[in-house]
Amino acid sequence: MLILASASQSRKKLLENCQIEFLQISSNFDESLIKDENIPNLALELSFQKAHSLSQNIQKTLLPEDFNYGLLEILGCDSIFEFKGKAFGKPSNKEEAFIRWEKMSGEFGFLHTGHTLIIGNFDANYNMFKITETIKETVSSRVYFSKLEDWEIKSYVDTREPLYCAGGFALEGIGGKYIEKIEGCFSNVMGLSLPWLRKNLYKEVS
Repeated sequence: MLILASASQSRKKLLENCQIEFLQISSNFDESLIKDENIPNLALELSFQKAHSLSQNIQKTLLPEDFNYGLLEILGCDSIFEFKGKAFGKPSNKEEAFIRWEKMSGEFGFLHTGHTLIIGNFDANYNMFKITETIKETVSSRVYFSKLEDWEIKSYVDTREPLYCAGGFALEGIGGKYIEKIEGCFSNVMGLSLPWLRKNLYKEVS
């Protein structure tokens, strides 16, 4: 059984569209506790902490009633957008989002998504999760943005979508029409590399 340790709706939608069975349980890990100037490393460490936090607190009450003992795979992800060496998280307000888009217009940046898959067995009799393997990797995609007019940026920012997205844009949303091309994994830009997950999710049964 796969558990997505995230409240992300875009990651949830990606898994649903691929018909991957999973449970979504947010880890509620405090991301402000982790600091690292290396952006890909930061994304990876945050993904690990999300998955690890949930693995330490998983309880029988969170799992389906008929789940007694078996394989559990806990997936933690964290996405950070890097633009000219700086980490761009979610803009704090519309003004910041506008200024960012002025800079990103006609340029490119990198969307780094840290992936952690913690694999183990859950024993319902002892209410205990025993970890057997941890797989970690950061997947990076290069994102090219269209050259935009100020009115286009303002129109997009006024939708407020940028305020809820790492980097201030959503490929799967309104912002998708402002992205010229992507080099690397497409789904990674939406917060989860599906090819990475496919390669690692069924490792133990192959």
